[in-house]
Amino acid sequence: MSSDANLNNVTLEQIVSLCKRRGFVYQSAEIYSGLNGVYDFGPLGTQLKQNIKNAWTKALNTGEQDVVFMDGAILGAQAVWQASGHADNFSDPLVDCQNCKKRFRADDINLEKPCPSCGIKKWTDIRQFKLMFETNLGAVSDNANIAYLRPETAQSIFINFKNVMSSTKVKIPFGIAQIGKAFRNEITPKQFLFRMREFEQMEMEFFCQEKDANNFFETWVEKRLNFYKKIGLDMSKIRTRVHEKDELAHYSKNCTDVEYNFPFGWKELEGIAYRGNFDLSQHSKFSGKDLSVFDDETKESYMPHVVECSVGVDRLFLTILFDAYTQDTVEGETRVSLRLHPSIAPVTAAILPLSKNLSENSIKIYENLKQKNFKVQHDESGSIGKRYRRQDEIGTPVCITYDFDSLNDNQVTIRDRDSLKQERISIDQIENYLNNILNK
Repeated sequence: MSSDANLNNVTLEQIVSLCKRRGFVYQSAEIYSGLNGVYDFGPLGTQLKQNIKNAWTKALNTGEQDVVFMDGAILGAQAVWQASGHADNFSDPLVDCQNCKKRFRADDINLEKPCPSCGIKKWTDIRQFKLMFETNLGAVSDNANIAYLRPETAQSIFINFKNVMSSTKVKIPFGIAQIGKAFRNEITPKQFLFRMREFEQMEMEFFCQEKDANNFFETWVEKRLNFYKKIGLDMSKIRTRVHEKDELAHYSKNCTDVEYNFPFGWKELEGIAYRGNFDLSQHSKFSGKDLSVFDDETKESYMPHVVECSVGVDRLFLTILFDAYTQDTVEGETRVSLRLHPSIAPVTAAILPLSKNLSENSIKIYENLKQKNFKVQHDESGSIGKRYRRQDEIGTPVCITYDFDSLNDNQVTIRDRDSLKQERISIDQIENYLNNILNK
């Protein structure tokens, strides 16, 4: 085996090909020529996404701060988005090529140069393109029935802030977290899962007093970096970028992006923002409902300030694939593997009988592990080498081979995906072995 692993030259095309070939991601409505910017997740992709969400949830629950969870509606009343500012301000600059009719985000191209599609310089004026999907509720289509598919999950947290406080009895400081779908009518969806029209977000709004907000902001930046280290990302490809004052939203006090070095450059993976008390103040003003909190010590009411952590599930999914994709040489052949952390790998272990004649015994191991809620596969098709390669390519951390010696010594061979090291362990130790690698 060659120790030279190609971790830096993976292309987007290789990731897209792997995703379709191994059942991670499919183009939505592919048999009808596809729906641009929308994707379906296959069996392995669904499990990987679920593992990512579980890891995020676990990370929020293991700190000193209280964090509770909710699941808000996807449809949002027009008044919500007017209060948040999305109805008036959530748009991108749009420009069209008058020659080939291709459409671009004006901030993505140089309008002093010709169209990158047709080579002709003939641009329309820049105009603002609303990113929210609008719909109507009920049988009558009029302004009173307008609603929007939410472009973010945060607003349902803010408008339920007082409901959560009164029903759970949590006290400031605490966080409300949510995982859910969001929708943005992107002008030009691009780079596969990086920018989509339908995507999933993991967001947490942490409510605190103004005097504590800066400290909590720094705390959450550190916690989020620890999360990426925990799930196995290469931290040399992770950096933080503090927003300049002219980048900040008018209500934002501070913002730091966690960025990853993608093949197409350093791009935002997660945003951590100190939003002040803008959101609660706006919803209190527009709804006429008091969203302030009474302080038992000072005997005064105040509007809590908020620190937000927001990351896209699909973008993190793509980041993990880029980070884990590896090519090396094994026995003179190129091997593709996903070096996924065991805790997020869609399959933790593959059970492989050396011969189909041994399947009856190996299936017993498989079924026992499955009953213990381990994510396992049983694979008896093809040579043992080909089966190893299949499992390497989907990121399975270990393969467990049941061979003819197993009939006598009641042991199996464990093969490590990354080091290719093999060792014999007794069958009754498999469960402990897998638990150990999952908890690394």
